[in-house]
Amino acid sequence: KEIPVQMENSTTVWEFTLEGFPAVQHLGKVLFAVHLLAYLASMAGNALIITITCVALRLQTPMYFLLSTFSFLECCFTSAVIPKLLAIFLSGRQRISFAACLIQAFVFVSVGATGFFLIAVMSVDRYMAICMPLRYPTIMNLRTCSLLITASLAVGFALITGFIVKVSRLSFCGPNVIPHFFCDLGSLIHLSCSNTRSTEMLAFGLALLILVASLLVTIIAYSNIVVTILRLPSAHERKKAFSTCSSHLIVLSLMYSSCIFIYVKPKQTSRLDSNREAALVNTVVTPLLNPVIYTLRNKQVHQALRETMCRMKMST
Repeated sequence: KEIPVQMENSTTVWEFTLEGFPAVQHLGKVLFAVHLLAYLASMAGNALIITITCVALRLQTPMYFLLSTFSFLECCFTSAVIPKLLAIFLSGRQRISFAACLIQAFVFVSVGATGFFLIAVMSVDRYMAICMPLRYPTIMNLRTCSLLITASLAVGFALITGFIVKVSRLSFCGPNVIPHFFCDLGSLIHLSCSNTRSTEMLAFGLALLILVASLLVTIIAYSNIVVTILRLPSAHERKKAFSTCSSHLIVLSLMYSSCIFIYVKPKQTSRLDSNREAALVNTVVTPLLNPVIYTLRNKQVHQALRETMCRMKMST
């Protein structure tokens, strides 16, 4: 949008109001209870995955090391925004300073970007395990996984840092109500009285880079996995191989579908009315389903849980 940087008699805005969901605010207490339970269940489920991976020897493998890291990122991702959402449901609109708004957006988007790079790494891990089983133990060891996780964090946070700095230099001198339940960068950019064309295009470019790059790696990895599985002579082996990948495919399909809908649009104003609901899927539903999908569908996790419970009973 072509708007002058700042009008002469305008005042600079240093505080914003998170609007939340005004249409259903009369159901605030009910929604607070529902989302609080979902948040606690998500945190407990992801914490369980992290704990069982550290405790159970059978799960101390690259696949579960990556999964526990992903669960940790999910905890950070939801904790960056859900407390504010709960406060909105309980008390109505919430004020947030410009600095706090930028910090929340930085944590949310950086952790989210890192999560997508980690999804790509997890896809490569499954590719190596199924397509190169003899070389897998030597290539995908814990040291390699640690390097890949560190690289994902470094790239994710580096890409978003520059963008947040650019957003922090925008001028805000008009409306201060963000039509969202957290500091969504698209909504924040829309409120600026600066010329935001370059910022919007940078946001679109980064979203496209992060989502398409990680999705491309994932598609290539799983295309090779499917071809390899179909070549297996035994139906039992094919079923076993597919079962190890199915949970990962369900999780990434939920993540990519919601995020592509929210972020891959060049004009930020074109998504302001609909992204609140889609963001709920991304911040509440998906983190809640992830531990359920990974634990209920995984026999190794079941066995590790039983062994851990037996050891705890014996120790008492």
